[in-house]
Parts: sequence; structure tokens; C-alpha cells
Amino acid sequence: MKSIKLSLSLALIATMAFAEEKTSDIGMSANMSITSNYVWRGMTQSHNSAAVQGGVDLDYKGLYVGVWGSNVDFSDDKNSLEADVYAGYTGELEGIGFDIGAIQYIYPNMSDEYNFAEVYFGLSKEWEKFGLSAKYSVGVDTDDLDPEDYWEVGASVKLPYDIGFAASYGDYDNIGTNYSVGLNKSFEKFDLSVAYIDFNHDTDSSSDEDNVVATLSFSF
Repeated sequence: MKSIKLSLSLALIATMAFAEEKTSDIGMSANMSITSNYVWRGMTQSHNSAAVQGGVDLDYKGLYVGVWGSNVDFSDDKNSLEADVYAGYTGELEGIGFDIGAIQYIYPNMSDEYNFAEVYFGLSKEWEKFGLSAKYSVGVDTDDLDPEDYWEVGASVKLPYDIGFAASYGDYDNIGTNYSVGLNKSFEKFDLSVAYIDFNHDTDSSSDEDNVVATLSFSF
């Protein structure tokens, strides 16, 4: 009887340990930020006004899912919110990081024809004081919308006093190109960044944009 009880106890302990190990493999993080202007791919999404943003992410051995939201203002409609839902897998192969996934952009107060999705693939490489990245996003066609593809390349440099420099260039098919240069600084769980962002439309019917954006982010 004692041996049976001992076996049951060991089995229970092993099961609990396995469950605890599985639970510990699941990571959860959240983020919040305040920005002077919500600029996406070079274009303001908040009518050149401030925005409050936040999201939650879950990850398990490279797999991840997340939600993110922000207030928006397109001036000529009633929408005031953007909500994004995404999932993917990230890892590293031969020292090169990769990220593949899909994202759905949702505007709750607008008709369904404004909502759209993308699938994306990104690569990154980090050295001691330098980093490179590239990402390609493919718009998913629907009956209501035929979103364009977008690609972007970026570089980062670690400067003295734990200050970072970042630059990027992106091309949104048939819409326009953008570039950004900026500085960032981390303070424990806070991140402060300031960037100059320029956008050039492909057509004369829309105005080009240039913005200086300051963002304070908090992660936990």
C-alpha cells in the first residue's frame, strides 16, 4: 500500500512539475505609449494630433498572438479607434532572426470595406552595436478591398550613453515612400524616442507629409 501511495505521489508531483514547466513557457507582456502624432508608414493616422496606444502579447516557444489599439482621426469620418489582431512565429536561424505572421486591421466604427489584412515576413541581424532589418507585407485581397504591398528596411546603431539611433526606408505600392531618422533612450521600463518622418505620395492629388514625432512607451 505504501508503495502504491508513493507511486501516486510521485506521479502527481511529476504531473504538477510538467504543468508548471508548460505554464512557465508561456510569456505575457503588455505595452502602453503616448505619442505626439500616430504616424504609420509615413502617414498620420491621428490628424497630426496625440494618440494613446496599448497592446497585450502572448508567446509560447516562438509562437505569438497579440492585440493592439490606438485612437485615430481621419477627419472626414466618424471613426475614432483602430484595433489590430495578429499572430505569427519568430525565431533565429544561423544567427539571423526571422518573423512570419499575419495581421488584421479593424476600424470598429467604419464599414467592413475599410478593414483589411496582411501577411508578413521579416528578417533581422544584430551585432554588438549595429543592427539591420527588412520586412515585406502582402495585402490580402477581399471583395471590398485590394490592399497594396509594403516593404521596409531599417538600421540601428548603439551610441554612447545608451542612446540608440534608428533609420528606416519604406515603399507602399502605388501610395508613396517614406523614411525616418530618430534617437531613442531606455529608462528601465520606459522608452523615449524622437523621430523625423517624411512621406512622399506617388500622386499629386495627395499632399506630402513630414512630421517630428515624440513617443513615450512603457512595457510590463
